[in-house]
Amino acid sequence: MILNQFLLLAAILFCLGVYGALARRNAVLVLMSIELILNSVNINLVAFGAYHGNLSGEVFALFIIAVAAAEVGIGLAIVLLIYRNRRSIDLNQADLMKG
Repeated sequence: MILNQFLLLAAILFCLGVYGALARRNAVLVLMSIELILNSVNINLVAFGAYHGNLSGEVFALFIIAVAAAEVGIGLAIVLLIYRNRRSIDLNQADLMKG
């Protein structure tokens, strides 16, 4: 496979992730969209690393996977707190929690 195919796949995933993050009101779906964005970046890093013949892309992809795992843990904790207080995970109702 050539580099262009990986870049096209990553671009499609990135666009779907941005659309999902901007258009959704459900907090869990927004978190899933952010994961799509991070995975598209991982595809780009690994593809460019393989194209240039070095391992730096894979190393950075591992760091992004670690950041994504932390983001999911903290994000789901926040979603659970919002659900516990409001009985909904609609992000418009989370705006009402401002002090």
